[in-house]
This record gives sequence, structure tokens and C-alpha cells, in this order.
Amino acid sequence: MQQKIDQLTLGERAADRVASAFGSWRFIWIQTLLVVTWMTANVTALLYHWDPYPFILLNLLFSTQAAYAAPLILLSQNRQSDRDRQRSEQDLITDLATLALLERIGQHLGITEDSCAGADPASTATA
Repeated sequence: MQQKIDQLTLGERAADRVASAFGSWRFIWIQTLLVVTWMTANVTALLYHWDPYPFILLNLLFSTQAAYAAPLILLSQNRQSDRDRQRSEQDLITDLATLALLERIGQHLGITEDSCAGADPASTATA
């Protein structure tokens, strides 16, 4: 899996970093602080209101941020979905190999599926 991470393109690595940053509590707190500061500075400004209520410029900044963040986050989620699918396929391969091994052990011990079907686990544990 590390080899695949090393092969990510610059855009894929950037998308992962952006998604990681936007999905953090640190980002939420910093953005909240900036928004509150922006609004407070514009409402209480004594001389110059660069973005008076209803804060059109702030709204434009949020829209721009969302326009760039959303596709990057989706790219990162799609890649995570691909990694999850690959892990699931590997889990299936492992599970099938384990099942085959257990069947061979059962054959070696003379245990068949018919002898296990409908058996009460409590009665087999004490037998």
C-alpha cells in the first residue's frame, strides 16, 4: 500500500491534504475565528466598512472556497473509496484462503459439513 501512496500525482496529494485540512477541527475553529473577526471589524469599524452588512465580500470568499474545496474533497473521497474496495477484495481473498484451509483441516479430522449442520454448539463443546 505504501508503494501506491508514493505513486500519487501532485494533484492527488494536494487533494488529500486539502480534504484533511478542511475536515479538521482546527480548520473549523480558525475559520470561525476569522469570520467572527471579519464581521466584528466591519460592524464596529469607526471609519471604514470595507464589507458592510450583509457581508457580500465575505459571502463571495466562502463561495470561492467552496468552489475549490468541493471537487478536491470529492477526488480524495473517490480515491479513499478505491482503497477501501481494494482492501475488501484482499479481505475476500484472505477469507477464501482461510475457508479452504479450514475445510482441509476438517477433512483431515474427518469432519464433514453434514456432521456440523444443525449441531448444537453447546453439545459439541462438551462432547
